[in-house]
Amino acid sequence: MKFFKAALTYTILILFIFISVFPFLWLVSTSFKGSEEIFIIPPKLIPQKFTLNNFKEIWTAIPFGRYYINSFIVTLFVVIGNLFLGSLTGFILARFNFRFKKILMFIVIVSLIIPQEMILIPNYLILLNLRLIDSLVGIILPSLVSGFSIFMMRQAFISIPNEFIDAAIVDGCSLFKVYWKILLPMAKPTLISLALLVFISTWSDFLFPLIILRSQENYTLQVGLSYMTGTFVDNFRLIASGSLLAMLPSILLTVFLSKYFEKGIFEGGIK
Repeated sequence: MKFFKAALTYTILILFIFISVFPFLWLVSTSFKGSEEIFIIPPKLIPQKFTLNNFKEIWTAIPFGRYYINSFIVTLFVVIGNLFLGSLTGFILARFNFRFKKILMFIVIVSLIIPQEMILIPNYLILLNLRLIDSLVGIILPSLVSGFSIFMMRQAFISIPNEFIDAAIVDGCSLFKVYWKILLPMAKPTLISLALLVFISTWSDFLFPLIILRSQENYTLQVGLSYMTGTFVDNFRLIASGSLLAMLPSILLTVFLSKYFEKGIFEGGIK
């Protein structure tokens, strides 16, 4: 009886995992196929002839390198901003008592449940008045810190015992040194998890850059890909290879940092 229960459990798990990853597997397969294999009947998941020409073709057909650089610049500044400003604000909310602290914390929590689509128009109007439309600064500025990063770092700092902070202050550390040299290293898993989440969110962001950017030389990768799908609407192998190239940094970072992710999420989200 136990054997059948275990077999049924594993079958259901494998089925759901396969359903969830199949579109990605098909994307990877299509990106390595030649044009003659795209519409072959019956379709095959493993290409008969692997080719890298799709990647070379899409890289030269559109300014992929320019899009990559723009996305990298935006993502780098947004990740650094969220790590520094989010952790600094989280440190203040976690370790100091002051007037209106509960109200500020309530505002941070409320910001977590507000859909980003609701603040697109206010952000656009502010950037329009600041003359930052059609610039990478216009994308970076509204995303430098978020309620999520503040909340996550506050929860991580709360979990650190007060004895470490008291000992550092007795040894002559200033409050900023306590934050920088004591608490930040101890919250390293949460920082790495936060960096990974912000990176994936910013790298894959499409709607806000689409509204802000006008010039092709300022396009981020996701906006450039949307115009690519319009240009190569019937060329699935180029669309698949371009999409795979766009996902590559997020996939690699997730693989290399996955060992920190679970611990960081637990420290920053549960306690």
